[in-house]
Amino acid sequence: MKLRSIFSIIIVMAMGLTVSAQEKTDTFKVYGNCGMCKSRIEKASKLDGVSAASWNKESKMFSVTYDPAKVSNESIQKSIAAVGHDTELFEAPDKVYKKLHACCLYERKRDVQKTQEH
Repeated sequence: MKLRSIFSIIIVMAMGLTVSAQEKTDTFKVYGNCGMCKSRIEKASKLDGVSAASWNKESKMFSVTYDPAKVSNESIQKSIAAVGHDTELFEAPDKVYKKLHACCLYERKRDVQKTQEH
């Protein structure tokens, strides 16, 4: 009986290692300003397959742990952009960005580039 219990524990532990080995963690820039942005960005990233997500408002860096068999980095970034926050790969739609609260209106990367060109 004890042998069967020990064997069961070993199988469960091995399965846990297999699941965690399938996850991937990526970090990329997401533009925003405040706590409301943080909440919106992290909520938008909670797609099926995402197990952890965290955005740092000072560095603008977003870290996400996900199962690449269920969700892609690109689909996570696209979901974040859809709620008004530019990412490294996608720009938020202007009409969505303009509806953000005033404190959430971050300086857009493309606006900075235009200023530098002139």
